[in-house]
Amino acid sequence: MNITIRQIEAFLKVAECGSFTRAAERLHVAQPALSQHVRDLESELGIRLFDRTTRRVELTEGGREFRNTAAKIVEDLELAARHAHELATRKRGKVTIATPPLLAGAILPWAIADFRAEFPGIQITVVEAGADEIVAQVRSGTVDCGFGTFRAGEDGIVSTPVTSDSLALFCPLSHPLAKKKRINWSELENQPLVTLTRDSGIRLLVELGCETAQIGMTITHEVSHVTTALAMVEAGLGIAVLPTYARVAMRQGAIAAVPMANPTITRDIVLITPAGRSVSPALSSFARALTKRTIATFPPKPKRA
Repeated sequence: MNITIRQIEAFLKVAECGSFTRAAERLHVAQPALSQHVRDLESELGIRLFDRTTRRVELTEGGREFRNTAAKIVEDLELAARHAHELATRKRGKVTIATPPLLAGAILPWAIADFRAEFPGIQITVVEAGADEIVAQVRSGTVDCGFGTFRAGEDGIVSTPVTSDSLALFCPLSHPLAKKKRINWSELENQPLVTLTRDSGIRLLVELGCETAQIGMTITHEVSHVTTALAMVEAGLGIAVLPTYARVAMRQGAIAAVPMANPTITRDIVLITPAGRSVSPALSSFARALTKRTIATFPPKPKRA
């Protein structure tokens, strides 16, 4: 069966007007062309749709039954087209983004506020999770995108750099290292360290820094969250090497954050999306708002060995 929308529109307009002439005028088409659309539709359906008299065109029983269904088809199609246009013009839509809790609190509220001011009809949903879980959710399509720091070369993932961040030493203001402008990794030797657990990418970078400086690590506490590490530093239980963006989670006037050097270790903060899938207009616009807010909050750090 090969029924076209033009045939259905022609049929519905004739049924509405009760006249092929008036229907052709309403649709701005020639009457012979409109009549041919109706004949082709009748041929495809195998039934007569109209009884034609010299004064009026009337629906047959089959025509009346088909009109109800045909009208619903056109209505649904118009609704689908309107929704697609609204998605394309960012008047409606939804974006689900997964990110670690610290970045969620440091960046997303302001990025969402910026975005909603321009596109109020698009809903943004935030999922807080660890890096490995975020990658799995992006890969499976559970979320539209992920935001954070991830291992390079993840299968099924497209990674777009947003900015970069470096490591810093977080210590109490009373600590001798707090007064320095920059701290060499070698100065951490024999210092009591509060570290994240070994499943954390941050912990691996701290180990890399210590190995490069050829010093051992004196670990006093291992914790799972950056906020916990900061609380232990504030309580005087040790010092911690964390990303500089961890400053957003520390209390003002309680802890110092001093950049690490020799080596300066940087890592990219990226937006990840599933490979092989198109990016929706809503996500494309939100990614621009997120990038702008992230760079304004955490300008890219120079990468130095």
